Amino acid sequence: MEAIILAGGLGTRLSSRLNGLPKVMAPIAGQPFLRILLDQLVKAGCTRIMLSVGHLRSVIFETFRECYRGVPLHYVIEETPLGTGGAIRLALQHATETPVMVLNGDTYLDADFSALLSRHAESGRPMTLAVTEVGDMARYGGVVVEEGYVTGFIEKGRIGPGWISAGVYALERDFPWPENISARFSFETDVLAQFLDVLHPAALLCGGKFLDIGTPEDFDLAQTELVFADCNPVMTDLG
Repeated sequence: MEAIILAGGLGTRLSSRLNGLPKVMAPIAGQPFLRILLDQLVKAGCTRIMLSVGHLRSVIFETFRECYRGVPLHYVIEETPLGTGGAIRLALQHATETPVMVLNGDTYLDADFSALLSRHAESGRPMTLAVTEVGDMARYGGVVVEEGYVTGFIEKGRIGPGWISAGVYALERDFPWPENISARFSFETDVLAQFLDVLHPAALLCGGKFLDIGTPEDFDLAQTELVFADCNPVMTDLG
């Protein structure tokens, strides 16, 4: 198992809590949030982790160096911000396995990564999306899932419960990127939404804990919710 963690976010909304740290290093109960994600991947049996870094990357390197709990860490550097899409595309060029797990560096999800990879393998699609249910999807926008595949998206702002993208993907190393796309682009907006019919992503419903630390309110919530983040994931095959 090989994984990419998108760790180059600026953390603009969270700046009041970061005190000069990159967002993935936001302190959760005295430990960097990134450590929670690394522990999760190590426990799942991940054998190589790529960190897509840019903003304040030296802080991350000085903390974790080139190995974490016996698992090699490979740093993929964004010299200029590339957006989520550009960062993923660059990191996939350094992958040695396929498929590759991709995790947002500011999101925690109880996920059985082996189940997600199994769903990905059986679907035969270039990507599989982890989906989770929330009480109010207004902040995130929704995901429409039919017969185990993503068939549409709901724009942000709609109030009410629903499924959302949990920010965890399984991608083929040779993912079919659109031609003539710029160096900097959003994976969610410029690729996934625009080419949904072509990609026809598989989906896996994750019933465990989900938390996005990207706002001060959820960052404060994480101080207690993620102290003991070793939860039991519940995965449901939507196919």
